Amino acid sequence: MSRHPALALVTAAAATAAALALATGCSVGGDRAKEVSGTPASGEEPSQVSIPSIGVRSPLLRLGLNKDDTVQVPPPGKGMTAGWYTGSAKPGTPGAAVIIGHNATREGKAVFHDLDKVNEGTVIDVERGDGKVLHFTVTGKETVEKNSFPTLKVYGKTKERALRLVTCAGDLDADGHPVQNLIVYAALKG
Repeated sequence: MSRHPALALVTAAAATAAALALATGCSVGGDRAKEVSGTPASGEEPSQVSIPSIGVRSPLLRLGLNKDDTVQVPPPGKGMTAGWYTGSAKPGTPGAAVIIGHNATREGKAVFHDLDKVNEGTVIDVERGDGKVLHFTVTGKETVEKNSFPTLKVYGKTKERALRLVTCAGDLDADGHPVQNLIVYAALKG
């Protein structure tokens, strides 16, 4: 047993965070768990996201982890559909609910193509399986290099009832994958 259990816990959390960080790429392929489009498993799970100011209205896929412990992204063939990472908080509960969507696919613009146009104060609505609509307000956004993704800031624990939207951004690498992520931070309107 480690003489510093807190350090061991932080190290384990950092390893998990690193695995999650690699996941938020707009990569194609990978192993996928069963995805259920627009149909939440419970009334508290999100079924739809809307951002009226940029014309987004999307059912939500349920996203889990790939076999390599990276977070799944919606399949490229469903570019106009976002997904909720089931390992994150349920929207409206304490913690960060994470919704992931493509910026573009080989077919063209995707669901979060105009996400960079949202600003502080923009309203994001999340409808739950029970029909209740939760209203979130954007508190900030940032564009980061994928190799320095702020995993704990996005996926980490928080007492806030938060929402995070994640998409790809920036130039393409040699393999045709964007090198950055755009992250939008929002909080439940009180």
